[in-house]
Amino acid sequence: MAEQSSPDWMALARRGRRHRMIFLGTITVFLTLVSLPVVMPYLWLLTMSVTTLGSAAVMQVFWRAAGLVAVLYLALIVLPPLMPERFRTWVPAMAAAAAVILTTLFILPLTTLNNFRFLWNPDVMAAQQGRSSTIGELPSIWSAMGNSFALAGTQTALILITATPAAYALSRLAFRGRETLSRGILLLHAFPVMALTVAIFIQSYWMGLLNSILGVVLVLTTLELPFAILILKTFFDAVPWDIEMSAVTDGASRWQAFRLVVLPQVSGGLIAVGTFTFLRGWEEYVYVTTLLIDNSHMVMSLYLFWVSQDAMGADPNLIAATGVIYLLPVVALYVFAQKYLTQISFGGIKG
Repeated sequence: MAEQSSPDWMALARRGRRHRMIFLGTITVFLTLVSLPVVMPYLWLLTMSVTTLGSAAVMQVFWRAAGLVAVLYLALIVLPPLMPERFRTWVPAMAAAAAVILTTLFILPLTTLNNFRFLWNPDVMAAQQGRSSTIGELPSIWSAMGNSFALAGTQTALILITATPAAYALSRLAFRGRETLSRGILLLHAFPVMALTVAIFIQSYWMGLLNSILGVVLVLTTLELPFAILILKTFFDAVPWDIEMSAVTDGASRWQAFRLVVLPQVSGGLIAVGTFTFLRGWEEYVYVTTLLIDNSHMVMSLYLFWVSQDAMGADPNLIAATGVIYLLPVVALYVFAQKYLTQISFGGIKG
């Protein structure tokens, strides 16, 4: 019998690296093409907020910013997987330094903060509003932002306070009807909430909650609660039962085991659910339009809508500047919570 030749391990390794590069390249090209329609409008919004409509600087700033984003995309996302491990640690720092230098030299000299003057000069928005007799008196943007933070923050707190024990009970406690209750919560989550708009308006009117931030908070909390319970239940399901029982065996009460042992294990889930809930409240438009009648209770989503109306003069730079202010809390919250958002999976906690 002829002696079987040993495999060429070097050739196999080269083939593996080649296949890996082809796979990563294909995925990168696909994700780049898919993300372009999403990224470009935001880049245009940012450009319009720091330039003047009709000036030659608009397109210059836009294309220079697009080039800078492309360079950062290559340096931080495309190239690191293809680099040796020893080079990956200093690439982000070098890319950040290059971005600061390029922005300072080629973009900042062409920009202006004049479009944001309504932040410290309320007369700007008053003059813009003076072109219309169909829009009531607008509050300051700081008032609208405070209302939005109050709405989203209160809703998030109520959701976490109520959804956490409910999800724990569905995950840990054995009682008759638990599966039926879980299926009912899933059905509530799948129900189209737009169908309830008229009924919620009438009920809010009879309960005296119309034109009240509290009324909107209660409505949004009720509508978002099934989603929060279902997500948190998957996190509780992923916590080993033995950990909790060991704490109980060592003398801890069920409440102490829940508070000191189980909750720290699902902290990522709590942050992720809190983030989604806050963003849902911050971006809500339908129910704040339906339930908030007085402009004194205006939130940021409504404020941005009224600023963009033709009756207000429809100043594109003013609209863009307001949109950037509207997006800043969302971006800041995402940067803080991004590592927790990736943990959400309907199958539990991913490693």
